[in-house]
Amino acid sequence: MTLLAVERMKLFSTRSPWWCISLALVLTVGMAAMMAWQWDGPMTLGMTQGGRQLGMMVMLVLAALSVTTEYRFGTIRATFLAVPNRIAALVAKAVVVAVLALVVGEVAAFGSWGLAGVLSPESDLALSGVDAWRQVAGGGLIYGLCAILAVGVGALVRQSAGAITLLLMWPLLLENLISLIPNIGPEIQKWMPFSAVSHFLAADGSGSDMPFGQWAALGYFAAVSVAVFALALFVTHRRDA
Repeated sequence: MTLLAVERMKLFSTRSPWWCISLALVLTVGMAAMMAWQWDGPMTLGMTQGGRQLGMMVMLVLAALSVTTEYRFGTIRATFLAVPNRIAALVAKAVVVAVLALVVGEVAAFGSWGLAGVLSPESDLALSGVDAWRQVAGGGLIYGLCAILAVGVGALVRQSAGAITLLLMWPLLLENLISLIPNIGPEIQKWMPFSAVSHFLAADGSGSDMPFGQWAALGYFAAVSVAVFALALFVTHRRDA
């Protein structure tokens, strides 16, 4: 508990987390408001979450900075001197950032859903089943897993620019470029982690050609995130700070 409290204080002792949280909420909820305001006709649940990817990108940046900033200013050495168990220190950081990301994701998701319902009263946006809850509440789960992934990448790369570039370019560009590889590209793309995220959050995956179901897609993305973080734990334990 002491490590969690220390990591929480370190995280919120700078301005960047507050800016990232505010930006993630404004982008996601603001996008839902714009969609509801301009859309001519009833909205679907998926449309209320149109800004989710923007918020996810912001939370990836926040999680990466929680690690790389310490390496940049050398405070990670003081952390490891105070806590010789590096694995415990990094796990505590990941837990704090993941919980924060999960909360931000849920606030953004339900805020977008609620505001869209107010601005578009003719739309049927009732959370009437498991699939409806998955589309809305699932965003928080993805944000939390993204934070674990980003902490792992940040610990492996150590530099803010490199870690942020990798985390932003991978879902936005690289996974789409993989599909252009002749013959095997589309099959490889199905196994990309952020393709699994899109599949999990989709309205209905019954007609999809993905190799797994929507809940299995969540498990797959969780496994990838944990694997990257586990590699970061191993590398951090073995190399110098």
